[in-house]
Amino acid sequence: MTTPGDDVWLDGDSGRLVRPYAVTNGRTSASVQLDLLSMVVATGGSYSALEPDHLQALGLCLRPASVAEIAARLRLPAAVTKVLLADLVDCGAVRTAPPPAQPSTSDRLLLEKLLHGLQRRL
Repeated sequence: MTTPGDDVWLDGDSGRLVRPYAVTNGRTSASVQLDLLSMVVATGGSYSALEPDHLQALGLCLRPASVAEIAARLRLPAAVTKVLLADLVDCGAVRTAPPPAQPSTSDRLLLEKLLHGLQRRL
C-alpha cells in the first residue's frame, strides 16, 4: 500500500532519503508500551498537522493492523515504528489493543490434543 507523498521519501534503489533516527528526532523509546503483535487502528479524526511519516503510519491504521505489519509497510525498524505509533496514540489519532492472548504452550490438555491430531495423520 502506498500513500501520497511516498515518492518524496524514497529514492529508487537507494531507499529512504531520511534515516530512521531522524524520523523520531533521535528518540529510541516509545511513550506507550507496544508489542510487535499489538493491534493499532485510527480513531477517525483529522490530523493534518502531523509529520509526513506520522501521516503515512496513520494511513496504514485505517484498518486494524499489527505493529509488525505497519513497520514492514513503512520499511522502518520496529523500534522506530513504535515511537511513531506512540506519538499517534499521544495525540489521539490511533488507539491500540494488546496482542490477542495466546494459549500457554505448557497447557497439558492442548499438548495432548496436538499429539492426538498428529498421530491421526500418521
